[in-house]
Amino acid sequence: MADSKREVERKYEATPETRLPDLTRAAGISAVVHRGLGELDAVYYDTADLRLAADSLTLRRRTGGDDAGWHLKIPVSADVREEIRAPLTDALPPGLGDLLRSRVRRTPVDPVVRILSARDVHHLLDADGALLAEVSIDEVLAERLTEEGHGATAAWTEMEVELADDADPALLDAVERRLRKAGIRPSAAPSKLSRALAETAPGKPRRKEKKEPAPRTAGDHVLAYVRRQVTALVELDPAVRRDLPDSVHRMRVATRRLRSALRTYRKVLDRSVTDPLRDELKWLAAELGVDRDQEVLDARLSSRVAALPGTLVLGPVEARLRITSVARRTGSRRRVASVLDAERYLTLLDALDGLLADPPLRPDAARAPRATLPRAVLKDYERLATRVGNALGLPAGEERDTAMHEARKAAKRVRYAAEAARPALGKPAKRFARRMKSVQSVLGDHQDSVVARDALRTLAVQAHGAGESAFTWGLLYGREEATAEARERELPEVWARASRPGPRAALEG
Repeated sequence: MADSKREVERKYEATPETRLPDLTRAAGISAVVHRGLGELDAVYYDTADLRLAADSLTLRRRTGGDDAGWHLKIPVSADVREEIRAPLTDALPPGLGDLLRSRVRRTPVDPVVRILSARDVHHLLDADGALLAEVSIDEVLAERLTEEGHGATAAWTEMEVELADDADPALLDAVERRLRKAGIRPSAAPSKLSRALAETAPGKPRRKEKKEPAPRTAGDHVLAYVRRQVTALVELDPAVRRDLPDSVHRMRVATRRLRSALRTYRKVLDRSVTDPLRDELKWLAAELGVDRDQEVLDARLSSRVAALPGTLVLGPVEARLRITSVARRTGSRRRVASVLDAERYLTLLDALDGLLADPPLRPDAARAPRATLPRAVLKDYERLATRVGNALGLPAGEERDTAMHEARKAAKRVRYAAEAARPALGKPAKRFARRMKSVQSVLGDHQDSVVARDALRTLAVQAHGAGESAFTWGLLYGREEATAEARERELPEVWARASRPGPRAALEG
């Protein structure tokens, strides 16, 4: 598919008369080499209502220069964007189209702006001649593209300073100090596209959108939390499709947090509307969990094998574990990809947008946060207390394992509820969430040991059937049993610490 690179750059205002000041001896710059002039021609694509631009994404088809092709840029942080590239073709490559799915859904992307740039390029080199950064001065002509054809135009000159791969980001600060001394100021526009859209917009220039007012009511706080989780779902979709590290886990957590909030705060949001959404979120979390659970299991078993002395690893243990892991993950990755391409998933995203656009607020939503949110958190806590007590009262065995898993889910829900209430309740909610996380961690390690034992038994059976020694798998099984027993002994003490002072006092600080 497409390749990618991190783009770290800053933009500055310039004029046709702007000249590059002396940058040598700034942050290791030994030479500034003029690389010549070039012409770039880029057509930018978006939906008719500019959904990509609203999320600071840019999709373009560019010719000219040494990187002609399709480019999708996704913001990472200030000055940093992930640039995903695909070869130059007439139509949008399917791989890039998939990465846009959570934003555009079923809406086509079409040309919205054409930008022509006459680029004057300089390379900043270190003492060994290695590239530190590229500085370009661009004379830009932007043209709005409409269904009727050509629209308004805008022209400007700008300077870009783009960091080379593996170069120190501090270089950008050093270069900026030199540029400012020369009277060159940072650009107010984060990208050529954003400036082009603003300056070629039909009618009067669009006003800057006002910031969302600070949450005041219980409903404001719950909706703000829900909005953050929905945003996380949408933004993590491309990362999951690209199989980036920890992306499935983070998307699954956002799904669970969202589902938990809709359940916990039923006095704020009408459950007749949110319950169907919770069902769909449960489905999505379960589908994501197939891949995430395999990821956790593989990491646990690999670390357990790596920790063993070589004399206790009998037979092709690492090879069998690796082959089994690859087979499991390949299947789970295909499953995740099919879920994100499913109409059911897109319908869920649409429904979540609808919830935020027209929230089904109940009377308690209008109340003060401190009058509503703690009660919801405490109700979840009471459920957790019941489940922990039930687990501790059972003898060791399968029934207790199941009870501890149910307690783990309840602990996670209380933690999420407290995190949602934190902006309103402050440090007490933060501390309370941290205590619930300590309970969740003990219960989580116990559950992971249960899952690991089941996998180890299967691996032992497979090894025995292939004529291999099953000794190492049995040894690891025994160690996981010991881990589970240790967590069961640890739970009463951890629960006692987490419950002091009483939950109400803890939330009130």
